[in-house]
Amino acid sequence: MSGTATTEGAGQATLGRVRQWLDRLETPTTTYYLLVVVTATLVAFGLVMVLSASSIESLSQSKTRSAFTIFTNQAMYAAIGLVVLLIARQLSVTWWRRLAVPALIGACLLQGLVYTPLGVTVLGNRNWIRLGPMTMQPSELIKFGLVLFGALVMDLKQDRLNQIAHVLVPYVVPGAMVAVGLVLGGGDLGTAVVIAAVIAATLWAAGIPARWFLGAGAAFGAMALALVLTSAHRLSRFDVWLGRNTDPYGAARQPMQGRFALADGGWFGLGLGQSREKWQWLPEPHNDFIFAIIGEELGLPGTLMVLALFGLIAYACYRLVTRTADFFVRVATAAAMAWIVVQALVNIGAVIGLLPVIGVPLPLVSSGGSSLVTTMLVLGMLMSFARSEPGCAPALAARPSLLRRTVAVVPFRRSPSRGTR
Repeated sequence: MSGTATTEGAGQATLGRVRQWLDRLETPTTTYYLLVVVTATLVAFGLVMVLSASSIESLSQSKTRSAFTIFTNQAMYAAIGLVVLLIARQLSVTWWRRLAVPALIGACLLQGLVYTPLGVTVLGNRNWIRLGPMTMQPSELIKFGLVLFGALVMDLKQDRLNQIAHVLVPYVVPGAMVAVGLVLGGGDLGTAVVIAAVIAATLWAAGIPARWFLGAGAAFGAMALALVLTSAHRLSRFDVWLGRNTDPYGAARQPMQGRFALADGGWFGLGLGQSREKWQWLPEPHNDFIFAIIGEELGLPGTLMVLALFGLIAYACYRLVTRTADFFVRVATAAAMAWIVVQALVNIGAVIGLLPVIGVPLPLVSSGGSSLVTTMLVLGMLMSFARSEPGCAPALAARPSLLRRTVAVVPFRRSPSRGTR
């Protein structure tokens, strides 16, 4: 009996220490620093994996015969994204409200350019525009514009959201419908699915009755089914997912080789840089299927780490949603969380065979400049929201910057004055 009591007492003491440790972590800056650390970790990890996964592809396609071509481009976009993030982090909530309408209109105008001679078609999807030596994907900006525009409309109408007309106009009609129509017109079903998640999260966070989602979900499902049935390329992907197409040299090649990569990695992986599938076996190893390379080289710990990092982003957004008193911030944060987390789950689900391959990148990790910069932009917005939490801005201002801390430890010797002998 005494041994049992001693064990229970030790367990309670340990639990008490854990609670004290968690309480010390609960500060006004917790959400802000959580977003900073997770974003930095995912971007750095993504650069490492892009370098590893793309080296053979770069050698085979690059005119310079360099293994670093794709990685160099990704590093350049990461630098641009860092500048964008630092600027976004400093903006106030008032500025984000002002940017809502121009952001959506500008994104829709850019998306309209895909139907001009500037548009570029890749694998049946016309969702890129070429600007000189660079290409960009305007639909990434449409996601961001819908996040801000939806939050603004819901905030302005929050006392009338029990009336369906005020929910539909102007956010759903014409805003979201025009945006989704422009994306679907180019045949990009994957991006349209992520945009649908953003719209649904916006309405859900605003408190729209659940019964209204049934009709909207049925309509979007019917639209997606029609797009699948009318496209031979998308239909072949669904045939692969359903097991009706197992041609290892046709449409089934990518998902099959992706699962082979995960199987080759086993529990602990082959080691960083040791992938076999990237040697021209797995198509797009640095892009949509980079998660397969992570599993092959880093094993189960590497894949679980990626899932945990996206889980931490979701947790940071949840903290923002539940702690803020600003309705605009709450809705925009929920929509941004749906964007990042749903896109990650769709990408990972396609790699492991749980979902059909619909061609969306893994946020912050996959190669692709438009996705990387825009995702860092929205994370910078979330950091600015976190800075507006009670007590966060004063705590950050009181904390000495890295430059001041560095200067403080540098020894300074006063030179003797000229009058001293």
